[in-house]
Amino acid sequence: MYMKLKDGKSKVLTLSYDDGVVQDIRLIKILDQYGIKGTFNINSGSYLAEDAVRERYYGRMKLSEAKELYINSGHEVAVHAYTHPFLERLKSDEILTEILEDRRSIETHYGTLARGMAYPFGTYSSEVIDCLKKCGICYSRTVKSSENFKFPENWLELHPTCHHNNPRLMELAKKFVEEKCRFSSDNWLFYVWGHSYEFDNKDNWEVIEKFAEYVGGKDDIWYATNIEIYDYVKAYENLQTSVDKKIVHNPSAIDVWFYQGGKTHCIKGGETLYL
Repeated sequence: MYMKLKDGKSKVLTLSYDDGVVQDIRLIKILDQYGIKGTFNINSGSYLAEDAVRERYYGRMKLSEAKELYINSGHEVAVHAYTHPFLERLKSDEILTEILEDRRSIETHYGTLARGMAYPFGTYSSEVIDCLKKCGICYSRTVKSSENFKFPENWLELHPTCHHNNPRLMELAKKFVEEKCRFSSDNWLFYVWGHSYEFDNKDNWEVIEKFAEYVGGKDDIWYATNIEIYDYVKAYENLQTSVDKKIVHNPSAIDVWFYQGGKTHCIKGGETLYL
């Protein structure tokens, strides 16, 4: 019995962008054009003041701008620590405050549960991970590129496939799109991360436009946010089975697909299958 992804697929793509900057507006337009979904990690203690006048189109969004962009967008809003500090340099109570205040602010302003995160500066420690668990954070992204499509062994050390400026980006994209998973038990996760202001800094918006056009709109790829992937994997892991695997119960509210006996099965939320 092996996990398959939503609709019985074997590939899932997600993106993750940090800091809540105005360039996210242009990025989301590109992602939406090609049906790609992502997660936006916000430092909710660092919004630009509502009465501020920008000299140029750059920097953090105002809260009103962020709410207009992210709410009901289909993209996830996640934690990035309240003020973007080096968390591993803080005391435990300060770490807890940074995470909980960011969660509280995001949940209040966006009307959503904030259960995911990206580490500020990509740095963390075992103490930081312990604090995340206490704060109800279920996954947190690092900045260490794996350059592969493996699912994480530890969701609180979620290593992305690569940054969008990685010179292998399109090579990896070609492999992801064109090659098939070798075994029925295989599933591939392609995870790209970055900061949208980098496209302005390097004047290379064509990188993400080319990537999105190439990987988007494929029938055999599931396009999902970080939290959607986490919740799906946990729903599969929580399936209850008889010893002989002929009775399968899904206690979650999420429909789950799995491969068994030479075919792919779908078990709906709350359903019991007799195979």
